[in-house]
Amino acid sequence: MTSSTKAEGGSAGDRQTKGNGNPEKGKDRDPANASQSAAELGKPCPEMPDSQFLFLNRLVREFVAQNNTVQIKHVIQTLSQEFALSQHPHSRKGGLIGLAACSIALGKDSGLYLKELIEPVLTCFNDADSRLRYYACEALYNIVKVARGAVLPHFNVLFDGLSKLAADPDPNVKSGSELLDRLLKDIVTESNKFDLVGFIPLLRERIYSNNQYARQFIISWILVLESVPDINLLDYLPEILDGLFQILGDNGKEIRKMCEVVLGEFLKEIKKNPSSVKFAEMANILVIHCQTTDDLIQLTAMCWMREFIQLAGRVMLPYSSGILTAVLPCLAYDDRKKSIKEVANVCNQSLMKLVTPEDDEPDEPKPVVQKQAEPNPDDSSAKQEGAASGGPDGSCDSSFSSGISVFTPASTERAPVTLHLDGIVQVLSCHLSNMAIGMMTRIAVLKWLYHLYIKTPRKMFRHTDSLFPTLLQTLSDESDEVILKDLEVLAEIASSPAGQMDDPGPLDGPDLRVSHSELQVPTPGRAGLLKTPGTKGLECSPSTPTMNSYFYKFMINLLKRFSSERKLLEVRGGFIIRGLGAHETTHKAACFWQLCLLLNAENIFHSMADILLREEDLKFASTMVHTLNTILLTSTELFQLRNQLKDLKTPESQNLFCCLYRSWCHNPVTTVSLCFLTQNYRHAYDLIQKFGDLEVTVDFLTEVDKLVQLIECPIFTYLRLQLLDVKNNPYLIKALYGLLMLLPQSSAFQLLSHRLQCVPNPELLQTGDGVKAAPKSQKADSPSIDYAELLQHFERVQKKHLEVRHQRSGRGDHLDRRVVL
Repeated sequence: MTSSTKAEGGSAGDRQTKGNGNPEKGKDRDPANASQSAAELGKPCPEMPDSQFLFLNRLVREFVAQNNTVQIKHVIQTLSQEFALSQHPHSRKGGLIGLAACSIALGKDSGLYLKELIEPVLTCFNDADSRLRYYACEALYNIVKVARGAVLPHFNVLFDGLSKLAADPDPNVKSGSELLDRLLKDIVTESNKFDLVGFIPLLRERIYSNNQYARQFIISWILVLESVPDINLLDYLPEILDGLFQILGDNGKEIRKMCEVVLGEFLKEIKKNPSSVKFAEMANILVIHCQTTDDLIQLTAMCWMREFIQLAGRVMLPYSSGILTAVLPCLAYDDRKKSIKEVANVCNQSLMKLVTPEDDEPDEPKPVVQKQAEPNPDDSSAKQEGAASGGPDGSCDSSFSSGISVFTPASTERAPVTLHLDGIVQVLSCHLSNMAIGMMTRIAVLKWLYHLYIKTPRKMFRHTDSLFPTLLQTLSDESDEVILKDLEVLAEIASSPAGQMDDPGPLDGPDLRVSHSELQVPTPGRAGLLKTPGTKGLECSPSTPTMNSYFYKFMINLLKRFSSERKLLEVRGGFIIRGLGAHETTHKAACFWQLCLLLNAENIFHSMADILLREEDLKFASTMVHTLNTILLTSTELFQLRNQLKDLKTPESQNLFCCLYRSWCHNPVTTVSLCFLTQNYRHAYDLIQKFGDLEVTVDFLTEVDKLVQLIECPIFTYLRLQLLDVKNNPYLIKALYGLLMLLPQSSAFQLLSHRLQCVPNPELLQTGDGVKAAPKSQKADSPSIDYAELLQHFERVQKKHLEVRHQRSGRGDHLDRRVVL
């Protein structure tokens, strides 16, 4: 080999890269081997003696000087066909060195013959002889070094060949290919003529290689291209993003780290230039990788998703169903995946903020306005975004929060976005009905449903019929917090004006077509106060908010669920009803589960009483009435409702009392307690007198015992104070004595007996017909209520209960234990 050739080979070995090649690979190579490989490039080959090499070099130079292109092509063709592509390995090696010698002799004119020079060398890259593959590397290195920028039109074939050599099993071949690779990277970095458009399809194909060396080669090139100012690789990121995430899951720690760096650089570039980013084309790629089982991939993809939602804004709305599919399960992660959970929570909150009341407009797409979603002050996880970053490389950093605040460039040029709820509702419904999903995910689903009913009620009510069964099923959830969120959604459905219907029709089959009726106030002036029998739909009193057609449907289905799941009634019945009827939020330890005002308590009790009046399962009706009565008498949330019933001063309160009374008759003791609450002491006394005609069971006496306990509670403080006014409250004392006579000698008997012993002047208990003054307890407007009719209704209901008990006994069912007074 000539001295000039050797010099070229030596410079190839001594050449320093610019640091944008593959530094990680260099760490693994033995420096001594690297120097040896570099020195070997350009050495004379025993298959081509020096005399022949010098002759070939001189001959080509003469042809160049003569501008004899025909002879030059002839020499190159001879070296290619008869030597480089020969069947004999020694001839192939000689041919490769000859082609390199021709390139050196051609100098700057080698660019005119690159296709003829490169093709046979690249063919030898596939040779079975590793030594020959090494000589091919040596030859191509000399060709590329001489031609420099002229090789760029042939970059794809060079890249394709190098990507194969990067995974070569022979260390010498890989070492030689690395030197060639660095030279080619230097050329690309220095040139402004690199054809990125033509290269992307090859990069997209090669990026899915499973070989770790090929992956390392690909990543190193992406880093180089990303570092060149004149090359805008961001425009083609959708083409390679999926492959990058695939590489991020490589088993090699070094490759994963390199890929993290690449993704981090891209994400920084996205934050700097959001107007040129094709967010929509990459959204589904992120959705897929947010659902992977690899923690690093999932965290990185989730961080990207967070930035996309905040940067792209409403552009991401069409992908909401996919995003929710990926994000919602992550909200239930434990501390082992805390970082993923926190970033997913930010994604969820940011996406939710993109839905606005304007989205409720039918079929009118809204212009896209891309901006960063404001941080949620109530979201503690948003404050911990830094902890969710993917690492020091910045691939998952949270610096965005202090960076770009609003993105407006080119936003008006984007197509408008319409929110389509079908896919979103389907995803939410599937997650809510899947009981295997964690509690936090179900809570997030319910928050989404509530948000959508608030922001887009008209669109959401198209899906209410399909969602309703799932929401009712969720009332059986083990978590109190889930139940409360579920009640919020159901309450919003029941009270939203968007749910109003002119004729709701049958609510849930013919068995639920209930004709509503309430007691009529006999006074002519009050004829219009209460509803007439056969009135369709629930009419709320003027003092309460109007509910839509779904309210009564909700009440019916809730009672049906209590009836079919008695355990739900026993364990959660009070909790659910109190939650529905709560008037204010309290966060005390003893009442942490109370809701703020969801549905008006009067409406709840009014509708449930009306439905229970027609309940065929009398045992369930009695149990349900007892539950409702306990809630009414003991819940602090119902203080206002108790005060309304306590005085019966308004037509509305009298209407409510009559409605409750007729259903409360399913349970004699609760009926008496209702009379005590409303200060109808004379009627309470009349009811107790009727108890002598009833079949008294142990359960009945137990309820009387509980009523005595309630009388001693703060709720009936006013009743106990009225015992001081014996003259104006004789029927109260008589009613209490009646209860005392019903009780056996028990602790409750002793308690009530001691209370009555405290009544002053027992002689004043005598009441004769000559008493002129009406008892104070019988208020001025009380005569508007037909107490005689109420008493007759009580007798009819109790007669039905007696008949049902006898029928059960006749069928051999379990008999209640009974005692006779």
